[in-house]
Amino acid sequence: MAKNQFDSIYKPKILVVDDEPAITIGLKRQLSSQGYEVRTASGGVQALEEIEQNSPDLVILDLMMPDLDGLQVTREVRRRILSNVPIIVLSARGESRQKVEALDLGADDYLTKPFGLDELLARVRVALRHRQQISNPMVSASPTIISDDYLTIDLEKHLVYKEGQEIKLTPKQYETLKFLALNPDKLITHQMLLHHVWGPEYGKETQYLHVLIGQLRQKLEPDPASPRYILTEPGLGYRFRLLARNDS
Repeated sequence: MAKNQFDSIYKPKILVVDDEPAITIGLKRQLSSQGYEVRTASGGVQALEEIEQNSPDLVILDLMMPDLDGLQVTREVRRRILSNVPIIVLSARGESRQKVEALDLGADDYLTKPFGLDELLARVRVALRHRQQISNPMVSASPTIISDDYLTIDLEKHLVYKEGQEIKLTPKQYETLKFLALNPDKLITHQMLLHHVWGPEYGKETQYLHVLIGQLRQKLEPDPASPRYILTEPGLGYRFRLLARNDS
């Protein structure tokens, strides 16, 4: 497998936090082989110390730990340490509620154990790309047009086109699409969308989102029954994904 694209220039620093030695050792070996600089921590207290002292570019964080759990660590990182460092949380299959809470606290993505190396590396690349965009003002400036060969979103003019034909959206439909499109490939939870589109007093009215997303898919998707742009993460939220140009 090819080395990471940063290998010859800069090795991104990744902190792996888990109280299971087999997981930290395995992840360190796998990520190091891809050109990343990897440090590990066995608990939440040690993780916070590592983050404060070494400023990692990415944190891979287990939710369930014996001292400070992943939720407490995420809260502290976002509140007082590195507010923009990407956090990928690791969870067991039965921890859906904790996953949603971690994402709402500011975690960027999640992986459910067990997971494959290819899936892990894909999530790491996306998280580091977001980190690079935040750090580079030339890159982080919001685009004015988001498009592929089928769909175009003109953010400056507040217009949306499907195969060159303008699509009429309601204000809430447009605001939802815009928020998703400005965070490509990132999991946006139900609560994040509700807060952004309806206001901070909303957080549990997921039926609003189900209806609105269904309406957007009817207007935008080539096949609303099999969406390729607005993808559902069951029980968690949605991801927006553009196809590469000339992709079929």
